[in-house]
Amino acid sequence: MKSLVILAFTLMAATAAQAQSIVFGAGYADYSSSDGEDQAIFSLEYQHRSFYEATRFSATWGAALSVDTDGDTHVGAGLIGLYSFADRWFVEGSVMPGYYSDSNEGNDLGGSFQIRSLLGLGYTLNSGNKLSIAITHKSNASTQEDNPGVNALLLRYHHAF
Repeated sequence: MKSLVILAFTLMAATAAQAQSIVFGAGYADYSSSDGEDQAIFSLEYQHRSFYEATRFSATWGAALSVDTDGDTHVGAGLIGLYSFADRWFVEGSVMPGYYSDSNEGNDLGGSFQIRSLLGLGYTLNSGNKLSIAITHKSNASTQEDNPGVNALLLRYHHAF
């Protein structure tokens, strides 16, 4: 809980420091373990202004929080890449190592260290805000003996600042 409070304050402070966007997501999580309880998942992500920009590619830092309806929680931070196509379409990817807390034994992912990876496809609206659909995967990358993982499909709204 202490980690969640720290992340919330960090996100608010970072927003005031010229954030690129806040991303709200909702979807469904599918736990790989046969004991896992698949369920709805919600996410909040902060994406800072780009630190690198090329013709169509940009890279930035970000932080993400995801919570499913059972209370399983992941908080992470890492690198985000965005590749823009013509006609406002884009592909995004990110890698965010962080802390995972399971609320029930069936959704144990093998340890508290988990890496969230994301691959998404989206469209930029006239307002500069974006809509995307993304697939995420959380895993401890075999740093623990047990590594069942969880996948999620999210519909995301990117609110630009």
